[in-house]
Amino acid sequence: MEINPLSNILLIILSLWACRAASRTLNEASMLERYEQWMVQYGRVYNDATEKETRFEIFNENVKRIESLNRARNRTYMLSVNGYENVTAVPSSMDWRKKGAVTPVKDQGQCGSCWAFSAVAAMEGATQLKTGKLISLSEQELVDCNTKGVDQGCEGGEMDDAFLFVQRNKGIASETTYPYTAADNTCNTKEEASHAAEISGHEDVPRNSEVALLQAVANQPIAVAIDAGGSDFQFVPQLNKNEL
Repeated sequence: MEINPLSNILLIILSLWACRAASRTLNEASMLERYEQWMVQYGRVYNDATEKETRFEIFNENVKRIESLNRARNRTYMLSVNGYENVTAVPSSMDWRKKGAVTPVKDQGQCGSCWAFSAVAAMEGATQLKTGKLISLSEQELVDCNTKGVDQGCEGGEMDDAFLFVQRNKGIASETTYPYTAADNTCNTKEEASHAAEISGHEDVPRNSEVALLQAVANQPIAVAIDAGGSDFQFVPQLNKNEL
């Protein structure tokens, strides 16, 4: 029986293609398994399958890039997989005022309600990004009604507790419905029940991580607190924003 050399070549090519296809499938499965393990390790949860798939593609490309760079000769350091393989490059600055996601500056007066203003500003921005509507929300509702935990009205509080209150309460009233008085008052349950916005949760930025902070700011306006009680902060005549 005479064997056609072209047939042999074709069989070899098809075999190689099948091997490469199988290898590619195994590699993708292995990468997906690594991705699932990475999600568990770093507590990553996504809104839907589409976002998860998008983040997987970013993760896949970044891990390949890390491994490729580590194979290069004469490297003085090695790259490693950490918690940021599913993020894209973020801008070095972001002004959400230009995006219409920040309300005009408000005056908290002589009430120690900075925590409420910070939390409300973040929720106003998140609401604008989701709905396209910039609504001034009620700091006073938080001051008056969120008093069973850490937050204590004009005596101070924390943004995390404010977010949890709004989440449990299934929303927060607008500034128009529940206006600011710069004082501790009895909770107006009628106005409190009139919701203008709601949130499903919140997430803290990891401590001392500028990368995570940049990513958070790139996503939406965030809540920030500054301890201005120290003398170094109090008596400096002019603060450099880069030194805060």
